[in-house]
Amino acid sequence: MHLSSDEIVFTSWKWITLNATIVYTWVIITVLVILSYSVTSHLKQFSHRTRGQNFLEMLILLIETQLKEAGLQSSRTYIPFIGTLFLFIAFANLLTIVPIYEPPTSSLSTTAVLALSIFFAVPYFGIRRKGFVGYLKTYLEPTFIMLPFNIISELTRTLALAVRLFGNMMSGVMILAILLSIAPIFFPIMMIALGLLTGMVQAYIFSILATVFIAAAVQIDNEKRENHSNDKSNNSLHVADSQ
Repeated sequence: MHLSSDEIVFTSWKWITLNATIVYTWVIITVLVILSYSVTSHLKQFSHRTRGQNFLEMLILLIETQLKEAGLQSSRTYIPFIGTLFLFIAFANLLTIVPIYEPPTSSLSTTAVLALSIFFAVPYFGIRRKGFVGYLKTYLEPTFIMLPFNIISELTRTLALAVRLFGNMMSGVMILAILLSIAPIFFPIMMIALGLLTGMVQAYIFSILATVFIAAAVQIDNEKRENHSNDKSNNSLHVADSQ
């Protein structure tokens, strides 16, 4: 049992190192691609739906509901990104039931890349929704004095996301290794079940945090639209009263 998948090196040549983090990451990607293709290549609109399609639709509806509850009303726009994050982290943690497998999420390099994807996704969706100038103005709110603090906040929350997921997964692997050394017969089944639950919770929390950050980047536009619609309705009421 290793604390990080980076410690397992399969081969190296000069400055190129092929470790378990890279190998198992591509294994997860391959499994997800194969499953996605097998399910989506035989989609049915009404009858004769496969179990895979029913599960996929249920999963999409669940993700869509969570996105709306987190503040993203146009949830279909964000499902590909948030859903991919959730599925990758969930599969990375669920495959820990395989004896020779080491979760790539226990590597800081993997969690840092996942956090960086959110770091770039937040301004992407913000600019897409508000425009470049409109998004940059959010760094000056509520006053221009907050500009450096808003920039620091963007950087620190990215670091916090990476370290949080890495710390939780590494600590889980460490606890499992300690318990296995103490009582190798009794603890494995219980700890594997607990590890699977923890992995799913971490996937959910990471995805929800990404959703909240993206919602914060676009919610001002939503508030302006709501205020604009309220002003229109109030004006129409005043006109009706005057008539």
